Order: sequence, then structure tokens, then C-alpha cells
Amino acid sequence: MSPAFGAMEVEHYSKGVLLEPFVHQVGGHSCVLRFNDKTICKPLIQREHQFYETLPTEMRKFTPQYEGVVSVSFEEDEDGNLCLIAYPLNGDHDNLENLDNSDCEPKSKLLRWTNKKTVLLENEKISKEWVRQHRKEEKMKSHKLEEEFEWLKKSEVLYYTVEKKGNVTSQFKHHNPWSMKCHQQQLQRMKENAKHRNQYKFILLENLTSRYEVPCVLDLKMGTRQHGDDASEEKKANQIRKCQQSTSAVIGVRVCGMQVYQAGTGQLMFMNKYHGRKLSVQGFKEALYQFFHNGKYLRRELFESVIKKLTELKSVLEKQESYRFYSSSLLIIYDGKERQEVAVDSDPEDLEDLSEESSDESAGAYAYKPTASTVDVRMIDFAHTTCKYYGEDSVVHEGQDTGYVFGLQNLIDIIKEIRDESSE
Repeated sequence: MSPAFGAMEVEHYSKGVLLEPFVHQVGGHSCVLRFNDKTICKPLIQREHQFYETLPTEMRKFTPQYEGVVSVSFEEDEDGNLCLIAYPLNGDHDNLENLDNSDCEPKSKLLRWTNKKTVLLENEKISKEWVRQHRKEEKMKSHKLEEEFEWLKKSEVLYYTVEKKGNVTSQFKHHNPWSMKCHQQQLQRMKENAKHRNQYKFILLENLTSRYEVPCVLDLKMGTRQHGDDASEEKKANQIRKCQQSTSAVIGVRVCGMQVYQAGTGQLMFMNKYHGRKLSVQGFKEALYQFFHNGKYLRRELFESVIKKLTELKSVLEKQESYRFYSSSLLIIYDGKERQEVAVDSDPEDLEDLSEESSDESAGAYAYKPTASTVDVRMIDFAHTTCKYYGEDSVVHEGQDTGYVFGLQNLIDIIKEIRDESSE
């Protein structure tokens, strides 16, 4: 948690949680916000909320954990800063002390609060003068970033150099133009509606990037169809056009956003959905290759795990009767932080002393291989998901979501091609 964030929490919002942009959002148009280190939140859409509350057991390992609902209000502090503040849904602010965001399963679907790892604003020990000074400094920094941010928002692919000083993770905060764009749009929408409405429901979800030091995130729009059954004719035509003009129609998947840390240059690479729509099938394959390449070498050790999880997900979805995941995305996430590399013929007791320097290509005649890395595969965004069990839907589908499964199979095949070609 940054000092500035902590300071703003402490002084003004003693009864709620100050929401920040979620800096690892690389796609979508709905604003995703950081609730705390392990939890994010997004505007509640009834259909998506229903999906999380009725989720089939076998799908849970492939979706974020659902953690409840909060009430979010649009507020302005004494210095004129616009903020989004989350409160317990029932208005009982004492419940802020019971939200459990530990790694264990929640005891119930009811919202629970804790003061251990959450961003609570109860400590009054930090002086208001110190807080105001921090805000002044932050405001000066934000003005300097404003012009730079404007051109960043217009760039479809960009490289952003991470400062060498400090921890790589700490440099992420203002680097993702897509998350900042979504956050600004959300603030603007709520500001425009503030006179008529100032209480919004948001759902709390697991932060899938929390266990990674430098998250590399690929957002893939899945399926050959993106419009929901309830879409207007205009919306339907627009979504059909997007699919026909992209890889969605051909292979059932397209790039919706990407964030990759380039260890070779110390840069972050971002790709947004507008660029993803322009890619040919070959361009899509090259984008996938780029996602698994850290600027030094291809992260081959990730392939088998990704393929295994995608294959398992495909098997699960093939058994889901009547579900249609229109406009849903699939996230692939891994840690961009370089792992220790291990000499193939090293003794186990020698490995403890192996340094990063010793794994350099110039270190000698040893062959080195990267240690195993964790990779995650999750489905997200269910605002247009439908199923016959929902009851009120006018259109009832039968069988599996063939468009989504088609996209998954093609994604698996392309990753296998990259794996095989890179090992030749």
C-alpha cells in the first residue's frame, strides 16, 4: 500500500474503503477498482451477479472467487478530489471489521470484514498536516503525468520504461493507461449522475494478480459471437461487425488486452483491444509469442501448464448444458519476475547457492533451465452470460457453448505450435 493511499484512508474515510484504479486491468470497458491487496470490485450487473451466485462447482477453479457486494458512493474531499468510497451494503459500518480476505474459503456468501489486511481507515495517529502535504505532492505529480497520459491513451501498443530505482512492483501504479482510462470514465459517469443517484452496488471479486510480483496479463475475448440475447439491433450489428473484422469469426478468440514485463529492457509492454481487433490469425499467434517472451527468452516452462489448464477448462465447458458466455474473456496470468535458473546437472545442495549471475549465458558450459513458474487461467466478465436455469431469459439455448469451445481449441493448438516451433 502506497503512503499516499494510506494517508487518504486515514484522514477522511474512517467509515469506508477508498477505491483506487486496478492497475492490472488490461481490457474490458467496465471499471475495475482495487478494494485491497487481495480483492477488486466492479459495478454490479444483475446477470453477472446471478452467474457468480449460481456458479457450477466444477467451474469455480476457473473463475475469480466471489466475495460479496458493497455499496459505492461518489464523493468529493475537502480539496476537491473526486473519490469512490465503498461501504457495507446494509449501511452497518461496524461490519467493516469482519471482512475476511484470507486465502481460506469464506464461511458464507455474506459479506465479511476484517482489519488485518484490508485498507481500513481507522488509524487517527497520522496528522492531517502530513496527509495534506502528501496530497499536494501527489497532485503535482498527477499534473506532470496528465499530458503524457493523454498520448498514452491513444496508443494501441506502447512500451513504458520502468525506473531502475526501487522495486519493480512499486513502479506499476500509474503505468497502465487502460485502467486509468476506465477509472476516469467511471468517475465521469458517476459525477454526471451524482444529482440523481449516489449509491451504486459493486461486486467484490478475488484479485487474480495478487500472488504475482510482476503480473503479466493476457485478456482474450472468447467465442465467435459477442452480443447477448437481449442486445438491441444496433448493438447486435456492431458486435457482429467486430467479430467479422477480427480473429473472433475465424478462430473464436481475439486479443482484448495485454501487459507484459520485458526483463531485457526493463520495460512494460501494453497492447489494447483496438490493436487486438486488427490482428490477423498470424498476428494473433505473434501476439501470443510476444506475451510469453520476456525480452530475453521465451518462457517455455509455462506452456505445458497453460495447455493443461486450457484443456481442462475445455472439458468442463463441454459438459455445461445451456450456458452461453457471450462477450466473456479469458485471462492468462504469470509472473514476469525472472526466476532463478537451475543448472541441469547440479546437485540439489548446490542449488541453494546458485545466483542469478551464474545463470548468465557467459557463466560456462552448463545448460540451464528455468524453474517451474505458476500460471493462472480464469474466465471473467459474465454480464451477457445466459443459461436456461436463469428462468426469465426469453431465449433458451441447448448443449454446450460451441463458439467458446471452438476458440479454446484453437488457442490450445496455437500455443502448441509456438511451443513446438520454439523447440526445433
